Amino acid sequence: MAECVRLECSTNSHTMDKSITLPPDEIFRNLENAKRFAIDIGGSLTKLAYYSTVQHKVARVRSFDHTAKEAASDKLYEISVQEEVTARLHFIKFENAYIETCLDFIKHHLVNTETKVIKATGGGAHKFKELIEMKLGLRVDKEDEMTCLIKGCNFVLRNIPHEAFVYAKHADSEFRFQTTQPDIFPYLLVNIGSGVSIVKVESEDKFERIGGSSIGGGTFWGLGALLTKTKKFDELLTLASKGQHTSVDMLVKDIYGGSYGSLGLTGDLIASSFGKSATADKEFPKEDMAKSLLHMISNDIGQLACLYAKLHNLSRVYFGGFFIRGHPVTMHTITYSINFFTKGEVQALFLRHEGYLGAIGAFLKGAEEDNPNQYSWGENYAGSSGLMSTSPDMNPMQRARSGTFDMLEMDRLERQLVNLPLLQDASSYIPDTMDLTEDAVAREYWLFCFEEALDGVVKRAVASQPDMVEAAERAEKFRQKYRHKLQTLRNQPFAYGSLTVRSLLDTREHCLNEFNFPDPYSKIKQKENDAALKYYQKAVKSLEALSWEQRQFALVMGVLAGNVFDWGAKAVSDVLETDPEFGFEEAKRQLEERPWLVDSYDQWFERLKGPPHKCALFFVDNSGVDIILGVMPFVRELLSRGTEVVLASNSGPALNDVTNGELQILTESIAAMDPVIKSALTEDRLTLVQSGSSSPCLDLSRLDKVLATTVRERQTDLVIIEGMGRAIHTNYYAMLSCESLKMAVIKNTWLAERLGGKLFSVVFKYEVPAEKPSQLSEALTP
Repeated sequence: MAECVRLECSTNSHTMDKSITLPPDEIFRNLENAKRFAIDIGGSLTKLAYYSTVQHKVARVRSFDHTAKEAASDKLYEISVQEEVTARLHFIKFENAYIETCLDFIKHHLVNTETKVIKATGGGAHKFKELIEMKLGLRVDKEDEMTCLIKGCNFVLRNIPHEAFVYAKHADSEFRFQTTQPDIFPYLLVNIGSGVSIVKVESEDKFERIGGSSIGGGTFWGLGALLTKTKKFDELLTLASKGQHTSVDMLVKDIYGGSYGSLGLTGDLIASSFGKSATADKEFPKEDMAKSLLHMISNDIGQLACLYAKLHNLSRVYFGGFFIRGHPVTMHTITYSINFFTKGEVQALFLRHEGYLGAIGAFLKGAEEDNPNQYSWGENYAGSSGLMSTSPDMNPMQRARSGTFDMLEMDRLERQLVNLPLLQDASSYIPDTMDLTEDAVAREYWLFCFEEALDGVVKRAVASQPDMVEAAERAEKFRQKYRHKLQTLRNQPFAYGSLTVRSLLDTREHCLNEFNFPDPYSKIKQKENDAALKYYQKAVKSLEALSWEQRQFALVMGVLAGNVFDWGAKAVSDVLETDPEFGFEEAKRQLEERPWLVDSYDQWFERLKGPPHKCALFFVDNSGVDIILGVMPFVRELLSRGTEVVLASNSGPALNDVTNGELQILTESIAAMDPVIKSALTEDRLTLVQSGSSSPCLDLSRLDKVLATTVRERQTDLVIIEGMGRAIHTNYYAMLSCESLKMAVIKNTWLAERLGGKLFSVVFKYEVPAEKPSQLSEALTP
């Protein structure tokens, strides 16, 4: 945990917090490299945004020149850890009471910035203008609030998967996250602040306020204060959450003695808000009045939103503003209202980062010269608080005073990410097979599994940097950070969107990178690659000695056996650590005999008797035996049939998965001893591309744009996805517009048993477009 620094603030204002403990490394991160600022000041919360350059370590591989003196060792390539500078966006949300203290903190820690202007938006921008300029020495440049809001909304919808969600109060999972849409436009944004603004958004720069109402959050706050004498907005909501509106509201059954069948009105429908208070000679509880008021305003807003959505033929309606602000009670009442008035045809959508939209938009206005929208951005889980999270290790006394600091961090990605063009329906594509947010049993198992694996990850992280004396200390900080994330997700599984095995793996990778462990498995991969290459020619020779029919099956068995060598699977890593001699043939013997758990081999074999595919896109998995002795012979056969092949590998490291940099070197080495591979490279029939991912799993909606272009240009008609992470944890249900082949060995006993198999069960799933899901579908569905 970062050492806390006490900041003293001198001010005569009673609204300012004069003393607060801030853990600087946890909140205002990387402030010394901040380049540009923006601020959004609302009635009670301030949202600060800034851009920084982050220096971190990356693992690079470089091929040895084996004709030169530098090739003194037998290693194929060398690994170096280099410094790299990337861009990061920081967004911090805190109560206005802390604004002066926070500005002082920023002023004292801000160095070497060329920034002269701070973009500002929100109703409080004018109120705090002089304070900001005095404290930071920056000129405040005010931006239009609605423009900033729309820009921010477009940004998060485009860049953050699982940004939007439906709220279902009584469901097993309250938050049901939506798939990121390929085209986010058009949509309706209902911003509920003091009043209500309803905005139709048609494109990045085209939007129009088409309606609104003076009855909004300010109305609830004002009338609530008059009715209950409660002056604080959040306290009003707390009262409402405990109330029973039926004691105050007049229902249909209060008038007609039951439902009004001819008009289709149920008896428990509100006929008149506060209707009973006109005739009842008694005092009503504060809680009941607050609940009645909340329903009255929410129903009014909901009906208004539905009418405008219907008028403009819009099905996506997002709600935001301080009235929403992630409060379950307001999200529930708005959801109920929308469901009622549209008869379930339109869903009320909310945003995980709704509170940051204005600050994000203001920042983007100030950064237009850098054109941030030309890049893809990704949420950095290591530095983000998550939905409805507590602030990081704040002093308990400060927490009692509602000292909430929430953070969002976004990293600029090296590659622009787009959908795979071969998705049958990109708008309905869901990468993950199992949603742990909804499956409590699976959630508890996988959280335990990742926590149990922590010691091994720490051990390998330290071993990957033997020459760095501080590696053990950094590894321990990683352990603490990731364990804290797991604890957060155990209590709030919805913190970063749908909780999945993929998100748990990605969070771990983010935390490793945070403490400069870019590739903990680099030494293992190097060793296994060198060893497997020595057997490549022997493996190819033995395959060529088989008949055509025998060879097809042997090639599939080779891919499956190679896929066993996965250091991300504990059952395998335990074997590999205790039995270094465990090899390719031993792995084949571990596989289950046919019929496999999912077995489409006969259909695949029949397809091979037909004409060759034009181009195959192959998403590869592990280094070593997997890529060299399993995948490459399979690729070699496809090439020999006349099929072009595109090999897609990770852009960055994850577990022992092969990276594009490593695959380039391995392929060149294989080409030097295999004329089939060499000619394919020379004639551009074998192409190596980056996937754009640094994950053990695969999201086909966020792939390198270059890969997508290659797929189109090559007229790809076969997609092969290999490995448990890419073909089981993700993409098992992915429907493609061309033929697909998903191959994996299940290397987790719990998962295998849940699917009706056993350890080392095989999934070999060959599909053609519009084919019905396999029998495994029911077992994978919680």
